[in-house]
Amino acid sequence: MRFFLCSILLMLSPLWPLGENPLPGDPYVIINKASNQLAYIVDNQVEGIYQVATGKTDDLTPEGEFSITVKAANPYYRKKNIEGGAPENPLGARWIGFDAEGTDGRIYGIHGTNRDELIGEFVSNGCIRMHNQEVIHLFDSIPLGTKVLITKDSRSFEDIAIEHKALTKKQDVPVQ
Repeated sequence: MRFFLCSILLMLSPLWPLGENPLPGDPYVIINKASNQLAYIVDNQVEGIYQVATGKTDDLTPEGEFSITVKAANPYYRKKNIEGGAPENPLGARWIGFDAEGTDGRIYGIHGTNRDELIGEFVSNGCIRMHNQEVIHLFDSIPLGTKVLITKDSRSFEDIAIEHKALTKKQDVPVQ
């Protein structure tokens, strides 16, 4: 009986706290396709801004707000059967997958790269590529369930974050 009650409670309980999402202070990631930059926001401040690579064409990297559903260290590259950690693996050191376009976090993601020279360019098939050191930092910092906003916007990260309730006020933003 106890197992049955616990099972029902688990099915009914949310994975994220009830209320607004994100709450001020919750981790939040914004990717701006206009500048090919990613901002990581936590504790009501922009912790860092990183250069990224996005889709070859504007429609390849989906826009909207998504949730991180999968994280993997040294991800395996299924398309070409390349082991995780191999120098030729285009996914680099980490995979942070999100649920864009009804997927499960295994199609679209923020990941490292084996081609650092392409960071800042429009070269991917839809994913967001980062330098391996930076994606490792992000991977270690953000929990599953973190919201990811992908947009193409000329406004500052602060203005976008305030609109989406990831920040409550403007601040001095560190640039990396």
